[in-house]
Amino acid sequence: LLSLVSSLAFAAEPTAADVLAKYDSIMGPATFESLAEMTATREDGTSRTYGMKFLKRDADKFRVWFSEPASVKGQEILRLGDNSWVYLPNLKRATRIANRDSFQGGDFNNADVLRVNYTVDYDAVIVPSAAPENVTVELKAKSTETAYDKIRLIVRKSDLQPLKGEYFGTSGQMIRSATFSEHKEFEKGFVRPGRILMQNEVVKARKSEMVTKSFKLNVDAPPQRFMQADLGK
Repeated sequence: LLSLVSSLAFAAEPTAADVLAKYDSIMGPATFESLAEMTATREDGTSRTYGMKFLKRDADKFRVWFSEPASVKGQEILRLGDNSWVYLPNLKRATRIANRDSFQGGDFNNADVLRVNYTVDYDAVIVPSAAPENVTVELKAKSTETAYDKIRLIVRKSDLQPLKGEYFGTSGQMIRSATFSEHKEFEKGFVRPGRILMQNEVVKARKSEMVTKSFKLNVDAPPQRFMQADLGK
């Protein structure tokens, strides 16, 4: 009997693959539309808040429309496969951007926002966790195209909701840390963090906070909305 109980308990323990799959389904569902605000605080203490709309289709199509502040209103970002562009309305053209580039000058990288696909981009293993109610996994990048070389991700064991992330560069130095909070049900049965605080661990005065205002699954996302020719329309 004890052996059976022990086996059942072991079977209930999440694997690293379970954690990655759940993270991707929470933070980057197949198709969704979302409204969000990001407040970026610079090293001089000033801050700027960006209003934006996200639209995602499948695993590799993502578009962002910026509504505020006035200086970026009309800007858009498009990700298609491994390529991403920012559209500048005053120039009426799009420029390529990289995964590791800063998202609107804040402390999220472009890949943090546009490419949530840990299952594809990282190999992961379970490592000891400081709290028994949590699970910790370490992720190692499969290629140099990812935003980080290594990630340490802490999730709740009960539902695998993300709680904290630590992000490392190729030198092994931790360059960012994230706190996931205000977990709530945006749609029936769909729970995710409503607030993410990304702390710059190199320049401590810098941080960015992403707040999700709304989140809708299974929305209409026509393929033409993810074409370069549609930018600015």
